[in-house]
Amino acid sequence: MIRLGVVLLLLAVIALGAGVYVGAGRAPGPTIEIHQPTRFIGRTARFEASIDATDGVLVDVTAVIEQRGVTVPLFSLSEPDDAEITQETETRIRISRTVTRETHPELAPGPATIVVHATRSVLFGLRERASTTRLDVEARFDPPRLAVLSSLHYVNHGGAELIVYRVTPPDSVSGVRVGDRVFPGYHASAAGVADADESMRVALFALLHDQDLDTPMRLFARDEAGNEAEIAFDHRVFPRHFRRSRITISDRFLEQVVPDIVARSDAFRTLPLPPDAGLLERYLAINGGLRRLNAERITALAADTADARLWSEPFRQLGNSQVESGFADHRTYVYDGDEVDQQVHLGFDLAVTANVPILSANIGRVIWADYLGIYGNCVIVDHGMGLQSLYGHLSSIGVRAGDTVSRDDELGRSGMTGLAGGDHLHFAILLHGWPITPVEWWDPHWIEDRITRKLRAAS
Repeated sequence: MIRLGVVLLLLAVIALGAGVYVGAGRAPGPTIEIHQPTRFIGRTARFEASIDATDGVLVDVTAVIEQRGVTVPLFSLSEPDDAEITQETETRIRISRTVTRETHPELAPGPATIVVHATRSVLFGLRERASTTRLDVEARFDPPRLAVLSSLHYVNHGGAELIVYRVTPPDSVSGVRVGDRVFPGYHASAAGVADADESMRVALFALLHDQDLDTPMRLFARDEAGNEAEIAFDHRVFPRHFRRSRITISDRFLEQVVPDIVARSDAFRTLPLPPDAGLLERYLAINGGLRRLNAERITALAADTADARLWSEPFRQLGNSQVESGFADHRTYVYDGDEVDQQVHLGFDLAVTANVPILSANIGRVIWADYLGIYGNCVIVDHGMGLQSLYGHLSSIGVRAGDTVSRDDELGRSGMTGLAGGDHLHFAILLHGWPITPVEWWDPHWIEDRITRKLRAAS
């Protein structure tokens, strides 16, 4: 009986072991995720994939590109060559490498498939399980093509201009690069060009006040495969004189503006200042650090722009207003006889009588209607294609973000909130968040010559 029991026990152990062995053969293989590319392979592309062995050990990983019956090696765990292998977790690795026409000359334009195969050990290395992931992509190696359609691109220093051009393939990202500043293009039909085909684009661009007169201006395009093209276009730059002024800061002014800004501006409280900072020290933090934070906020708001031109008529200057300070005036601030700060004033200060209605300069959509640091109560209106107008120092605001406004609709009332010593309107025109001179946009002749004429000719 004992011998029979031993035999039965041995058979049970063998059956259990066989069951475990067979069960291990049904275990899943490694988890494979291809991060890059997603749809296209260009002249230079990045291959990235994560492989997770879960509760086993990776035995092998291979990646290839299959195209027209040809298999092109991409990666091998046994011979990684110039690929980077990063240990993401205890069981997961990330593989990455650059793929170019030089490293993989066998690739041809057209459809292709990336195949990643991975094997892991199971049951303490007694068995192995494998898995395969495939991703269909398209190889594109030709750079986008650009052609300029408009002419007479005259750019004032600190001012804007418009260009009409064609880009193929039409799904390419394109626009104008002025130095390190990028001005995206928009479909020409959204700008008002009649019968524009899918490849026609328009872009508003500018030579900003702080850029050199000889800053390079180029049209650029980048397709979905990452291929890039860039061409020059005819343009002429006209210099502008920016005024310099000296502003004396009084204790009365500091007492008027500093406590209110400190109390109302959340951004100010992020600035590094000692608790016992005096009025002048806090003012300098407002004039410099808070001004910078406000500019960053305005730049972020620039992304909230319509893809179409919302306006048609020239912009309107606030009625019966006098210009107190011009665009890009360089200001030196003097306190108690000493020069304490320097800043550039990026807008127009328009003097009016107290508490007058502030009207929208053109058709648009309100994207900001709230307190904004040095600008006090502030409204920003988007006019589409990256063009926006800013109204600062208001005593009250009469609109909300999201409201649609027409030209001459009331936005609020004039005042002296923020960094203002007296009742006036700070008016600015912004292009993708960067201030440009408003004078051009007030001028019907400039609007006709620089914008409307080109759009009409493109139609």
